[in-house]
Amino acid sequence: MDMIFGLDAQLASWLKEDIGSGDITTNAIVGPERTTTGIIHAKDTGVLAGVEVAEHVFRLLDADIEFTAKLQDGAALDKTSVIAEVKGSARAILTGERLALNLLQHMSGVATRTHKLAAIAAPYGAVLVDTRKTTPGLRLLDKYAVKVGGGKNHRLGLYDAMLIKDNHIQVAGGIRQALDLAHAYAGHMTKIEIEVEDLAGVKEALAGGADVIMLDNMAPEKMAEAVKLIDHRAVVEASGGIDETTLAAAAQSGVDVISVGALTHSVKALDISMDIGHIK
Repeated sequence: MDMIFGLDAQLASWLKEDIGSGDITTNAIVGPERTTTGIIHAKDTGVLAGVEVAEHVFRLLDADIEFTAKLQDGAALDKTSVIAEVKGSARAILTGERLALNLLQHMSGVATRTHKLAAIAAPYGAVLVDTRKTTPGLRLLDKYAVKVGGGKNHRLGLYDAMLIKDNHIQVAGGIRQALDLAHAYAGHMTKIEIEVEDLAGVKEALAGGADVIMLDNMAPEKMAEAVKLIDHRAVVEASGGIDETTLAAAAQSGVDVISVGALTHSVKALDISMDIGHIK
């Protein structure tokens, strides 16, 4: 995974948060010379994400750990799936277990939720994307897991694309004013997206030259009207409270992109465990 190198400092800090001055339980019970084998396995169905991240956790604790992945990211999991075997220092394996599993469980939960929703959107030609509603520190992992699950990434942060939201519009004094200021500031490589709530806002956004128009909390029939009005002059994104029960209707309206914050902000972790020696 390309992002692993950049995550070294974060993974080390997360290990420090858990270990503190030392894993007193493991250090008391397990001698430094002891070796063992941990078997990481699924206890639920879903989509796997985060194998290399888990491996890296153990290697930060002991570079000699042998981590053998049995499955790769994107694999379909069931309750019998063996994900990886970890061999080497028993202290390192026991100490790194919780962080490695936490990240695997969370990332696989994101990938699983994304896979389910992307499958709903796909027949209508709509692309499912994430948002910035991520837990601080986990954004790169979350967005990677979304891609593993079959979704796409929205902007990574505040720095790589402009998204003019309702509060920006309020401060600027209106949609056109906000767009004029954004165009004056942005370079030729910067995309400008603006959030609108009604068809009047759509017309203003078009007149102001928005590259992407976000239809915020619009009913599907209004989305369809907006799509027709925009007529391919801008990318159309639907957003706001979209979930499994409303996604198909939003996609059917003809929008190009559907953003769902729940892919990352309230995802259920997948049940993944590690047993020593054999699976219980």
